[in-house]
Amino acid sequence: MKVPLEQQQIMMSPAQLREVRDELQRFLLEYRFGMQEIETKISILRDEFLHMHEYNPIEHVTSRLKSPDSLVDKVTRKGIPSDFASIREHITDIAGVRVTCSFTTDAYRLFDLLTQQDDISVRTVKDYIATPKENGYKSLHAIVEVPVFLSTGPVRVPVEVQFRTIAMDFWASLEHKIYYKYDRQVPMGLTESLREAAETAAALDERMERLHREVHGERGQASSPANVIRV
Repeated sequence: MKVPLEQQQIMMSPAQLREVRDELQRFLLEYRFGMQEIETKISILRDEFLHMHEYNPIEHVTSRLKSPDSLVDKVTRKGIPSDFASIREHITDIAGVRVTCSFTTDAYRLFDLLTQQDDISVRTVKDYIATPKENGYKSLHAIVEVPVFLSTGPVRVPVEVQFRTIAMDFWASLEHKIYYKYDRQVPMGLTESLREAAETAAALDERMERLHREVHGERGQASSPANVIRV
């Protein structure tokens, strides 16, 4: 009886296993470097604001690189061919940077300042601030490409950058924990409460920004970016 291909045991020598491991590490290293490039650019903007404008629009910055296991899971779940060229084309959130801002206008301002830099190109933008998801989630997502200069030559690396306020970040963190606890099968009543909490967080953002303007005046308020893809 013929054994189905997916049930056949694939035998690899230790040398072959090491080669696959090294190739995956080199692949992920490019994304780590791209992530670090974006972090450096954000850090420069923050320092410039502090020294030139005596104002810091950034509360904190976090970053993450998908683990090999997480990457394999996503490739399998989406049915993407397992070669590196296909993964590079179809998965754009291998490296991610999250910028938590003081106010909504700061999120748009930093998006503009980052994406207007000459070496940055924008693939897609999804403005969940202007058009929140059905569950109340709000954030400004951008997939940008940044050049990474390796010994073998330059490589353009996609990095997902998220801009959100403290209130949006707090809500998203809580929502993630709840969905994880219920394995994404959240009871309807709890889902509605989350939506109401998102509205409360949005109202708090607006109120705190109004207070900020009363104290400090307008600081070059930014509007929603023109190249946003409405979703």
